[in-house]
Amino acid sequence: MDSPPVRVLIVDDDALVRTGLSMMLASAGDLEVVADVADGAEVVGAVNQHRPDVVLMDIRMPRMDGLAATALLRGRREPPEIIILTTFDSDDHILRAMRAGASGFLLKHTPPPEIVRAIRQVAAGEPMMSPAVLRRMMAYVAESGADPRRARARGLLARLSEGERAVAALVGRGLTNSEIGKELSLSVATVKAYVSRLLAKLELNNRVQIALLVHDAALDD
Repeated sequence: MDSPPVRVLIVDDDALVRTGLSMMLASAGDLEVVADVADGAEVVGAVNQHRPDVVLMDIRMPRMDGLAATALLRGRREPPEIIILTTFDSDDHILRAMRAGASGFLLKHTPPPEIVRAIRQVAAGEPMMSPAVLRRMMAYVAESGADPRRARARGLLARLSEGERAVAALVGRGLTNSEIGKELSLSVATVKAYVSRLLAKLELNNRVQIALLVHDAALDD
């Protein structure tokens, strides 16, 4: 049987953006826009009603911004995946979005096929971390060498077994489960099991936060 379509919720205070995204995603047969809302304050109600798999989230909105809404959603028991879609691409916005639990970060001028691919990717459990965003994130974290997060990150990673640390380091490089398996000579199923254990041990929401923790620890120093 065919898989059900990926259910998408669009959150943006610009009606034209919401309409344009809805029309664009409608052309992808495996995606379904279940609703759109104009403010982060409306997100929880929309998620409760429509049960989306993926939320496309703007950052700057009048009552509740997308970063606060992302953190609110990711604190739920079974949260949807979240892709930040915005015109603001500062390093601070990127890191705050990832720390809040977003699975991806896209600019609004991203080509439509890339937006569709990102939705499919995060719905399948693989975060959308473009090489450019990953490089910026690593550089920005590296600049704050005295950051108190470093000691905390290293303490958390010290809880891990040698195998778990090896997988965490490769997640930090942005590798997919398949790429990690090839690197460590493990099956994809084994890598997935490792990632699940990492999330449980480190009390994190997704693998993007594993990557941030690895970069916070600055293990390459």
